[in-house]
Amino acid sequence: MKKQYKDKWVKALLAVFFVFGIGATVFIFSRETNEKDEKIKVVTIEKPVVEPNRESLAQKNILDSLMNLKLAYDAAILEKTALSQQLEIERKNIENLMEIINASKNPSQEQIQVYRRQMSDLKAALASKGIEVTTLKSQNKNLLTEIESQNVVMYKQKAENDTLISKQKKLESTLKDASKLTLNNFKVIALREKNSGKELETDKAKSVKKLKISFSVNGNPVAKTGKKVYYIQVLDQKNTVLGENKLIEFGDDKALVYSFIVSLDYQGKATNVYGVLNSDENPFAKGTYFVNFFDKQEIMGSSSITLE
Repeated sequence: MKKQYKDKWVKALLAVFFVFGIGATVFIFSRETNEKDEKIKVVTIEKPVVEPNRESLAQKNILDSLMNLKLAYDAAILEKTALSQQLEIERKNIENLMEIINASKNPSQEQIQVYRRQMSDLKAALASKGIEVTTLKSQNKNLLTEIESQNVVMYKQKAENDTLISKQKKLESTLKDASKLTLNNFKVIALREKNSGKELETDKAKSVKKLKISFSVNGNPVAKTGKKVYYIQVLDQKNTVLGENKLIEFGDDKALVYSFIVSLDYQGKATNVYGVLNSDENPFAKGTYFVNFFDKQEIMGSSSITLE
């Protein structure tokens, strides 16, 4: 009986140890599992998604719009009109603005507003140029149609061909010369003076007393009549302006240093004009002298003379 009691007590004790062992194992396993879960949670914490701010989105939208605007300018340039050069300048402005915007990091709201205004100006310029391109294309088309019609008439009316061509050339010449006069017959001669006072032409530097400089103004019945002023510039071998050596400004940063002025009262007919540059106290040296003829800042012709 005592032995049976002892066996029961041993079995009970073993059962307690068994239960305790299972509990410890579960506790340890659960703890390790929780620790692993915590580590996983730490490792798998998602990084916050950084959404672009309003300025960055606006910056991207502006760049997209500028790219579309550049493509529109590319198409307009392919039309090959008289505005092509201006369109290329505007396209370059777009490219420059895109470079500036791309280089801008985290632009402020004020910068975005500036970019939008610049883009708006470029769009307005394209719209304006687009109207001009359309107009030019229409004019070119009408002109081609007119030329073709004229060719048909010319082929049908061979007897009047020479007359039509003559009238056309005369009209083109009249329209070309209507806004301004042309100069020609540019001459410069050196003169010496005899004791009698008579002047003779010479090429000897030591004998020269003056340079007589002349030119002709063409006749133009449709040109504006009245006083006309032309500027003569005489340069020596050292590129020094002789004579009055005065500076005159015409605006737009345009200026001219001249030797003397020649003026005339123009009445629509061909006129010969001349001026004189005296040696005074500075005798003419040997060498070549260059003479330029100006209508304001525009050079109309030139001539030269060599003195021995």
